[in-house]
Amino acid sequence: QVQLMESGGGSVQAGGSLRLSCSAPAGLYCLGWFRQVPGKEREGVAVMINGGSIDYADSVKGRFTISKDSTKNTLYLQMNSLKAEDTAMYYCTARWTVGCDIGTRPDAWGQGTQVTVSS
Repeated sequence: QVQLMESGGGSVQAGGSLRLSCSAPAGLYCLGWFRQVPGKEREGVAVMINGGSIDYADSVKGRFTISKDSTKNTLYLQMNSLKAEDTAMYYCTARWTVGCDIGTRPDAWGQGTQVTVSS
């Protein structure tokens, strides 16, 4: 059982920034961030293949940055220029089967951290 633990969510005004962190086991093939708004399906935000290839949702390109510190087994999501429509529960995710992009369902999910952006 892969355990993923997010932190760093909170409330911020539009235009502000937040950084999410996720403690994840070493060596996973694909790590990423998904989000969900109540009443809607979960959507991929950003994913990173072990080794560097990255995929972002069009809605966050240029504003969000996914990165990983392998020395700390920690995945990050730096979110800048936040908008009200970024308000959602954000989930750290992992995938170990073939395929790593924002449209592919992860194999494991964290419990989520809430991000609320007020306009």
